Amino acid sequence: MRILVVEDDPILADGLRAGLALKGSATDVVATCEDAEAALSTTRYAAVVLDIMLPDGSGVDLLRRLRRKRDTTPVLLLTARDAIEDKVGGLDAGADDYLAKPFDLDELAARLRAITRRESGRAESQFEHGNITLHPVDLSVTVEGHAVTLSRREFALLSALMERPSQVRSRAELEDVLYGWQEEVESNALEVHIHHLRNKIGRDAIETLRGLGYRMRAVR
Repeated sequence: MRILVVEDDPILADGLRAGLALKGSATDVVATCEDAEAALSTTRYAAVVLDIMLPDGSGVDLLRRLRRKRDTTPVLLLTARDAIEDKVGGLDAGADDYLAKPFDLDELAARLRAITRRESGRAESQFEHGNITLHPVDLSVTVEGHAVTLSRREFALLSALMERPSQVRSRAELEDVLYGWQEEVESNALEVHIHHLRNKIGRDAIETLRGLGYRMRAVR
């Protein structure tokens, strides 16, 4: 999944980008409310990690503006302020969760999985489609009960397809899931990932719809 981190501490921001990449997420980082609003107006994110104290304003005020615009992107507030009134204020402003600094990266990743799972209406923590099972917690995949080793981008691609298996995902949508702003995308990169993925999970598991995109093949 693709995450937007809004954090003005460069050390923490770089740590989150690197850490979330290891958890299978493509991550974009901005440092201000203005840049966050610009990013959200042009890119669809699975979730936002939002610091409350930003150089050009309050993350809570930014959150209120997003919700007034009917932006339902899941938001996890991240702040050094952990007083009850701060938590209540952030949640009432539209936050989906709240995490105080310092925090553990595993907990942050788990909370992000939880809020994105709720947003998509899923109760289960894993995806299943036919004989394929995908586990977001440990980035593992099994086919007919046998473990399959995927690269980070192969896992992210399969996750995006299995999240809504009957829905056609366009090239642009899938590239948005796989790559952040700072990553170059070669013209045939998606096709290469699809090819490798098919070799690992089954040649017929992913269906190509010419001119439209890709989806998981219907289970018979």
